[in-house]
Amino acid sequence: MNQALKIEVIHVNEITPELTADIHALCNRAYEEDLTSLFASFTDPVHVLGYLDGKLASHAMWVRRRLQIGNGPLLRTAYVEMVATEPALQGRGFATEVMHHLASEITDYDLGALCPAETSVYARLGWVFWRGPLFIRQGEQLIATPEERIMVLPLPKTPALDLYQPISAEWRVGEVW
Repeated sequence: MNQALKIEVIHVNEITPELTADIHALCNRAYEEDLTSLFASFTDPVHVLGYLDGKLASHAMWVRRRLQIGNGPLLRTAYVEMVATEPALQGRGFATEVMHHLASEITDYDLGALCPAETSVYARLGWVFWRGPLFIRQGEQLIATPEERIMVLPLPKTPALDLYQPISAEWRVGEVW
């Protein structure tokens, strides 16, 4: 763990316009694209911020989603988005520390989930690939998303998982997974 990183958890309602701009700029640099419109599609996010020497160095956030395994109950899921570290600071364990902290904050959920761009950080932290087919629920319709992949994090309230079962999430604007 990197002791120099100061972690703060903050709900979107408590974020200033200046901090919002800093978060967007950090993520835009890390992903090398303008993600402003994607941020606008997230409903009620909670941000985990990592500061180094008072400057934003790393970020992750989660939004509430309902995932469903097969025909089982809807699972209250902390769906992780926008894991990013300032490019000049990557490789120093900051994303790992932010994700570690995020995992400790979501223990009241039924499941953690994310759609990984890069997988090694998550696998080291206990996230596992979902092996069954993925679907998006739009009303009563299930839309297959075979080009997508997700990872899940079992939490204290997670029911027994069969990673080979179909799993679905509600449709949303922006990136469906």
